[in-house]
Amino acid sequence: MSQAFLNVNGIEVIYNHVILVLKGVSLQVPEGKVVALLGGNGAGKTTTLRAVSNLLAGERGEVTKGSVELRGERIENLTPAQMVDRGVIQVMEGRHCFAHLSIEDNLLTGAYTRKDGKAAIAQTLEKVYNYFPRLKTRRSSQAAYTSGGEQQMCAIGRALMANPRMVLLDEPSMGLAPQILKEVFEIIKDLNTKEKVTFLLAEQNTNMALRYADYGYILESGRVVMDGEAKALAENEDVKEFYLGVSGEGRKNFKDAKFYRRRKRWLS
Repeated sequence: MSQAFLNVNGIEVIYNHVILVLKGVSLQVPEGKVVALLGGNGAGKTTTLRAVSNLLAGERGEVTKGSVELRGERIENLTPAQMVDRGVIQVMEGRHCFAHLSIEDNLLTGAYTRKDGKAAIAQTLEKVYNYFPRLKTRRSSQAAYTSGGEQQMCAIGRALMANPRMVLLDEPSMGLAPQILKEVFEIIKDLNTKEKVTFLLAEQNTNMALRYADYGYILESGRVVMDGEAKALAENEDVKEFYLGVSGEGRKNFKDAKFYRRRKRWLS
């Protein structure tokens, strides 16, 4: 794998000084790769992203143990604005567009911190429109009146307007139709391949994430229980059974899976 751009080393995260959410999470994101954080609701995926982007304080959370390093620099005490200056941008779960602004005005807010002039920003805007032609068609539409897929594209496009080196993407599949979801993931892979943007994405849609990622980490109850190359994870029998809903006997109902068997397999 390529040189590590991000190193998360054994972090613990506590909310409200009481609730322990992450319990020694470690992971690496190589530069120029797509890494997926996988797991169900409450596994700790969003908290991990917020620990990297330093957005925990707004949720009354904090990293109490371990370290987070960006190219060897400890970043736990940096502000979110300083993280943006270092090229790390988070796209929040649920899209979070400015509903009253047009699509184009939403995109331009992503360039707020740039200091390289209007011409460079206009060039980036055109690049975003090339990746998301739907947005160019709807550029003057108020964001509140666009589809969920268009809002997700807008949120990703707004992140790209900051010229990021790494994008933290939280649940890009949420609420999207399968065809739109595939289109979004194709664009993510395209951005990774052509623009060399590094992605760390949190995703419940394990099948889709492993299809487009290079490497994956599976979280359960705030711990990493498995990691590996995306292709190897997709072919792993435990992953097939418990995250893809398929076993050697065919498709299974998640409700029929015994939780204690699952824990025994992961932690033995």
